[in-house]
Amino acid sequence: MQNTPLSLRSAISEYWTSLIACLFWIQYSYGMPHVIRIGGIFEQTDGPVSLVSAEELAFKFAVNNINRNRTLLPNTTLTYDIQRINIYDSFEASRKACDQLSLGVVAIFGPSHSSSSNAVQSICNALEVPHIQVRWKHHPMDNRDSFYANLYPDYSSLSYAILDLVQYLKWKTATVVYDDSTGLIRLQELIMAPSRYNIRLKIRQLPLDTEDTRPLLKEMKRGREFRIIFDCSHHMAAQILKQAQTMGMMTEYYHYIFTTLDLMAINLEPYRFCGVNMTGFRILNVDNPQVASIVEKWSMERQIPPKPDSGLLEGIMTTDAALTYDAVHIVSVSYQHAPQMTVNSLQCHRHKPWRFGGRFMSYIKESHWDGLTGRLSFNKTTGLRTDFDLDIVSLKEDGLEKVGKWSASGGLNITEVPKRKGINITDSLANRSLVITTILEEPYVMLKKSDRALVGNDRFEGFCIDLLKELAGLLGFTYEIRLVPDGKYGSQDDKGQWNGMIRELIEHRADLAVAPLTITYTREKFIDFSKPFMSMGISILYRKPNSTNSGFFSFLNPMTPDIWVYILLAYLGVSCVLFVIARFSPYEWYDAHPCNPGSDVVENNFTLLNSFWFGVSSLMQQGSELMPKALSTRIIGGIWWFFTLIIISSYTANLAAFLTVERMDTPVDSADDIAKQTKIEYGVIKDGATMSFFKKSRVSTFEKMWAFMSSRPRTSLVKSIEDGIQRVLKSDYALITESTTIDYITRRNCNLTQVGGIIDSKGYGIGTPIGSPYRDKITIAILSILEDGRLHMLKEKWWSGSSCLDEERRETGPMGIQNLGGLFIVLASGLVLSVFVAMAEFIYKLRKTAEREQVFVQRHGGRDQTVVHLRETGETQAPASGHGEDGCSDKHARLQRPTTPRKGQHELQHWDDSCVPMTICSPQGKSLLSNVSGAVPEPRDNGIDGITRYTINHSDIGTLTKHGQLKMAASATQV
Repeated sequence: MQNTPLSLRSAISEYWTSLIACLFWIQYSYGMPHVIRIGGIFEQTDGPVSLVSAEELAFKFAVNNINRNRTLLPNTTLTYDIQRINIYDSFEASRKACDQLSLGVVAIFGPSHSSSSNAVQSICNALEVPHIQVRWKHHPMDNRDSFYANLYPDYSSLSYAILDLVQYLKWKTATVVYDDSTGLIRLQELIMAPSRYNIRLKIRQLPLDTEDTRPLLKEMKRGREFRIIFDCSHHMAAQILKQAQTMGMMTEYYHYIFTTLDLMAINLEPYRFCGVNMTGFRILNVDNPQVASIVEKWSMERQIPPKPDSGLLEGIMTTDAALTYDAVHIVSVSYQHAPQMTVNSLQCHRHKPWRFGGRFMSYIKESHWDGLTGRLSFNKTTGLRTDFDLDIVSLKEDGLEKVGKWSASGGLNITEVPKRKGINITDSLANRSLVITTILEEPYVMLKKSDRALVGNDRFEGFCIDLLKELAGLLGFTYEIRLVPDGKYGSQDDKGQWNGMIRELIEHRADLAVAPLTITYTREKFIDFSKPFMSMGISILYRKPNSTNSGFFSFLNPMTPDIWVYILLAYLGVSCVLFVIARFSPYEWYDAHPCNPGSDVVENNFTLLNSFWFGVSSLMQQGSELMPKALSTRIIGGIWWFFTLIIISSYTANLAAFLTVERMDTPVDSADDIAKQTKIEYGVIKDGATMSFFKKSRVSTFEKMWAFMSSRPRTSLVKSIEDGIQRVLKSDYALITESTTIDYITRRNCNLTQVGGIIDSKGYGIGTPIGSPYRDKITIAILSILEDGRLHMLKEKWWSGSSCLDEERRETGPMGIQNLGGLFIVLASGLVLSVFVAMAEFIYKLRKTAEREQVFVQRHGGRDQTVVHLRETGETQAPASGHGEDGCSDKHARLQRPTTPRKGQHELQHWDDSCVPMTICSPQGKSLLSNVSGAVPEPRDNGIDGITRYTINHSDIGTLTKHGQLKMAASATQV
């Protein structure tokens, strides 16, 4: 019983809670109407009434989708009122807008044309009803249309996106083609770019009264305008592409940028494989799975009549349709935030605004929604769309592909790295037909010799023709060879105009220039080059001079006269230094009489004459039997031997070349030599790369050479390489051209030769028009055939087979008297000189002998005969053994006085002591002196076996001499 009041109290509380909830539900239900209406005004085109615009279909599709899903407006049904008007009829548009306002619409969509849109906008501003636009409209800076919202991207942002793309592509020139005057407003940032960026723009307008753009396209083609920006609708863009294809302007050299956001709505199937570069923008985010799902449903809806009249591809939603779809959804999202908002019928003639219009317009501008075209947000003041993203799309062989993205905050971001100078570049050359321009020059391109008439590509042969065949086989393209009409490689005149093959490429009359075309900085600015297929330099072609004989004294040629003089001075210097050092060094002196311990006579082998003899014998790699004993003299000898070793080895190495090879006496050996003289005329091929090199060089030597050539162009400059060869052969003329060409010429013309080395280093490349997609493929193919050796084989094929090889081999023939005659002259001179020297020595010796006093002591007795030789004062030489002239083979005795006699007198005449030491070099010496009472052997007898030293009196010498047992003689050569 106690729980009854609590239960009653709980039941009463639940009752009041339910009642309050019901009242709130009733209030909410009455505050938000169950049905809201939006109005759409769409323009109809001329034609059957059944055809409606894509915007109208998207408008209905969006309303049906919202009512079907019930996510945005769960308790509200969205209805629409659609009115159709004729294009450019602003009065009708105003009347239709007033009719819709009288029905009580919360917003009006459309119309799209500016005049009609402005009329509707004025009414919406007056009655404070939101006006929603999905097409571009010029919005003045002082615009006061507060009840206006536009989902189309802001024109200034689009202009910045185009400018960023042009800068990324590194365009220096471009042509802007616009449809109407509003195009200049949409592209104003790009049009003002030349004042801030290095871009040259050309502005053109499409014809207003016709869709025939061929006269305009023809004019642009004649002006070589390859980078074009089209600002037009996608309908007009489709017509332009069709007509450009008939004009031959859908090639890989052209790059088109379309500002329309509906490039994907055009049928691009005919242009996928033509190689044209086509870039555009897209705001429809088809990469999003949810967006793709809605677009797929849209495609299914389009199968139900009526169909739009835009001629779109099946299943493609245009930008205007996608923006209309998003516009309906952003209004529905904004209506969620406007509770208790009532919609009244408005009359245009009463000028009574909708009291909830300002608040609802604020909700629209503050709302955000992720729609088909990305994130939706608006500027609260102008009502323009901000912070949108644009996809960068490009035409590939598989169709349009997304290659990048642009946003107002992040700018341009290319996600796919494009190849050079273009986003869309042909990936293959298969099945393409290319026009090849070339020039006749051996051995690169030559006319084939044949008995029958040749046509087409079969007329030509040569290195470049074989290279072209290799490239065509590797890349799969076909080609047509055309000779350049003016027969020139290509140079720029004073007005900046090009000629030759360069002009052919610039004007796109040829796809490739396959020839010995030198890669230069100036040419690279106007055309593109592949990687070089051959490296070369600039050299001098001159007539081969007459050979000169080596001469009788050619054995002196391996060294210059200066070196011979230096060798002679070195020989004299070393000999003198050796003589002086040998005199100073005590270890170079030796005992002349080792058998006589008491002798103090020492001698030195290195006299002045011996020193000179040692030097010359070492220089001639011969022995002199004079060997240094002291360390100091040995150092001198070793250094001199090392010096002579290097000199003789170098001389021997060079002697063979100087004696076997005939040397050519050329008047010039380098560019410096040819620049310093004026006797020999020289020049280059007119309008070639070599001429451009000298013309633009800042090296003093080359500037001087160009001044010489430019001062006489008629005689210095030749038209072709053939003319230059004839000039070299027939006159005193030197042709400056590429080293590879000179190599080919000198192999086949034995009267010509290359003078000097390489002046400059360059390469031959294949030329293409600027921006050509073929360049990279050609480069890869060249590197391929270069690595596998085929390019080397082609060069060997056309450069080998020289007719001058046998003549080169004859240069190493046998030597004749003209090579070695000088040696025989030197030999004969040496023999004659030696005879005269021998006669002089003989006469000199006779005079010296006549003045010398001689003493003879003769003893007859055969083997017992003993000869005593008395040394004359001043004589210092002795036998090398110290035991006599012939090492004691005969029985000779040598007398030596311990004291030094007076100069000019014999030792025997000045003996004052009573005893004379005497050495007997004979076993019979002991018996010989046994009869001499005063002959006493010395106590220290430790000589050689059979040699005994005696001391005898002076008077005993006379006794021995008297009996004939001893012969005494004075000799200048005995010690």
